[in-house]
Amino acid sequence: MASTSSSQTPPPPFAHDVFLSFRGADTRHGFTAHLYGALIRRGINAYRDDNELARGETIEPSLLRAIECSRFSIVVFSRGYAESPWCLDELAKIVDCRRRLGQVVLPVFYDVDPMVVAELNGEYGEALNRHCCGDSAGKVEKWKEALEEVGNVSGWDVQNK
Repeated sequence: MASTSSSQTPPPPFAHDVFLSFRGADTRHGFTAHLYGALIRRGINAYRDDNELARGETIEPSLLRAIECSRFSIVVFSRGYAESPWCLDELAKIVDCRRRLGQVVLPVFYDVDPMVVAELNGEYGEALNRHCCGDSAGKVEKWKEALEEVGNVSGWDVQNK
């Protein structure tokens, strides 16, 4: 019997069509709420933390599992996204799933220039510099790599006007 090996882990069964990654303080009640509603109306099984996270569940493992069990991830990059270590941890997991499982990542640049994200300039560079001095210092290189990778994916540039 011949054995085959693969560098990619087989994808888990998909529990969700889409995982939404966003900074709640920036877009939860506006843009992301509208996006989530539009996905649901179209019959797309979208995961948004405040609607899907079961009460009493530990947040981090549940969110990381939801990312891994999603066919797509939509990342809503807002001005404050890089301020949140939580968002950056989600993004690092999304990039891991993109590489290992072939997950499709769709970025939305909400009121932030895509080049600011991809090149770690402006508020993104400033936020990462602040993280270098805090409790998250050991994760900063992984976050930078994830921001650069997804920031260079063709997505939607949505200006909040």
